[in-house]
Amino acid sequence: MPAFPFELVSPEKIVFSGEVEAVVVPGVEGEFTVLKDHAPTLALLKPGIIEFDLSPTQKTRLFVRGGFAQVAPAGLTILAEQTFTLEELDAAKIDADLKDAEEDVADAKSDEARRVATEKRDQLNELKAALKL
Repeated sequence: MPAFPFELVSPEKIVFSGEVEAVVVPGVEGEFTVLKDHAPTLALLKPGIIEFDLSPTQKTRLFVRGGFAQVAPAGLTILAEQTFTLEELDAAKIDADLKDAEEDVADAKSDEARRVATEKRDQLNELKAALKL
């Protein structure tokens, strides 16, 4: 399969920069796969797993907490809010944080506080789902 340039950037660092054969992207409108010569696209990312193929036998999977993806003739660039390797995710901590987030949703005194707490809870649910993949 032909390779194309891919760069994954978080606020802290360039997470990956190199040639890949395919990238599965968790878009808010649905998951999509980018291959060489993909049509130009700009997409918002939802929290989820990015999987990219360095070769037919070598795949890398990372969790991203939102961001943007841009497919252009020069390749794919993803600007992620945060990235984690799946090994970095701790199920017990996520469960504890999820319990706290549920309490924050229940205790919210305003619509804005409820929205923020609900968003955090939803992100933690995405993290938890990523651990089961």
